[in-house]
Parts: sequence; C-alpha cells; structure tokens
Amino acid sequence: MATLLRRALFPLRRIPSSPRPAAADVPFRARSHGAGLLYPDHIPTSPLQKALLAAGSAGMALYNPYRHDMIAVLGETTGCHTLKVLRDQMKRDPEGAQILQERPRISLSTLDLGKLQSLPKGSFGREYLRFLDVNRVSPDTRAPTRFVDDEELAYVIQRYREVHDMLHTLLGMPTNILGEIVVKWFEAVQTRLPMCILGALFGPVRLSAQSLQVLVSELIPWAVENGRRAPCVLNLYYERRWEQPLRALREELGITAPPLRVQGLA
Repeated sequence: MATLLRRALFPLRRIPSSPRPAAADVPFRARSHGAGLLYPDHIPTSPLQKALLAAGSAGMALYNPYRHDMIAVLGETTGCHTLKVLRDQMKRDPEGAQILQERPRISLSTLDLGKLQSLPKGSFGREYLRFLDVNRVSPDTRAPTRFVDDEELAYVIQRYREVHDMLHTLLGMPTNILGEIVVKWFEAVQTRLPMCILGALFGPVRLSAQSLQVLVSELIPWAVENGRRAPCVLNLYYERRWEQPLRALREELGITAPPLRVQGLA
C-alpha cells in the first residue's frame, strides 16, 4: 500500500530499457498488457486503495492547485460512476460514438503544428495554437490514465484531459488561477466529475478579494449558464474542426463571449 501511494503522490521518472511509443501514440484497447493490466500504464487497485489514493490526492490538490498529477489521480479514483454516464452520452451521439470507436489522441506527436499555423486567423485551430503559445502550455503535459479499471472509461477520462485546453480556447480563458477556476465551473456543470466540482468549490480560496468578487458576481454565472446550454463537449471531434471559425463553433455550441477579460486578474 505504501508503495502504491508513493507511486501516485511522488511519481518517479522511469527510464525504459528499450524505445517506447509516446503515450498519445498508444491506443486504449481491450487487449492484454501484462498480468491484470487493461491498457498501458494501468495500475489495478482495490476499492480501499482507491479510497486512500483519493484522500491523499485531494489533500495535495487542495494544498497546491497546480499539482495536475494529483488532480488526475483524484479524477480517476472518484469518477467511475460519472465516467460511465459520460461514456453512455458519447455512445448515443454520432460524433461521440465515432470518437469512442477511433480513440484519437491529442499530443505534439499527433498534431500537425505547421497546418495549424497556416490556418486563417480566427479559425479554431489557429486560435488553439495561439492559446498554447501565449500561455506556454503543451498538450504533452497531460498525465496518462492509471487507476481506472476499465479500458473504455480510461479513454473517456484521458480524452477529457486532452481536450481541456480546447475548452480554454472555446471559453477564452487563460491558464491563471482565475481562468482555471472558471473552466472548472464549466466542466463541473458539463461532466459532474467530482474532481471538477471540488476544484470549482475550493479553488477560489486562493483568490484575492477583487478576483473573488468578479468570479462570484460575473464569471461563475456565465460559466454555469454556458455549461448548461452547451451540448456535451466530449462529443466534439475537435481535430476535425480546426478550419472552422472559432466564432461559428461557439455559436454552434451556444457558448457566449466571457463578460470580461481575466488575463490580468488572479
């Protein structure tokens, strides 16, 4: 048990003995990956182990909201029921069902950055690339799924992680604390994942009084309204929408412009 907790709370960098495909190049499929393993990086756990991992990761995530690895563990160990609901929503939607069937991944190895750069200004792909550049983030920073004991549900939560930056682009939110909290409120309404609800409720404790006032009075109502109005964002095949104007995509999803700029707030 202690070893499992250390692996989750303080992950070590492993040096493979032979070249290994990038995580985003490895599909989630129901095949054998070793004794008891359902997909690459899978770590089978008992309900008790999941509870301990959930408690430890929740504490670490609240202490340091930028511990994305802890947020990832929390999502995997607390969201099984919700992931089933999201999976079923995807299966009922033609675009979502196609995503589940084809299992696309988002990383630097799967993105054609040159193509995105050549797209017209204002297109979804070009704006997504600009978001990555301005905020100095990379799609390769998303942690691989490890503690979900179902390969299809493991893909659902991996897809959720990998489209997170797409949601920032759609919502026009930066990656500062305030922007992340706003996106978490949108995701909480959309997905009902416990980790999103936790982040939305407890994330604001680190905000200044000015930012908290703006969040409560303007940004939370806007995020909740858009989250309720938009269709399930996991049903969008983002990789096939690069050329679509961002404005048109927002109109299709019922997402309105944010009430104010939050770039300078924290």
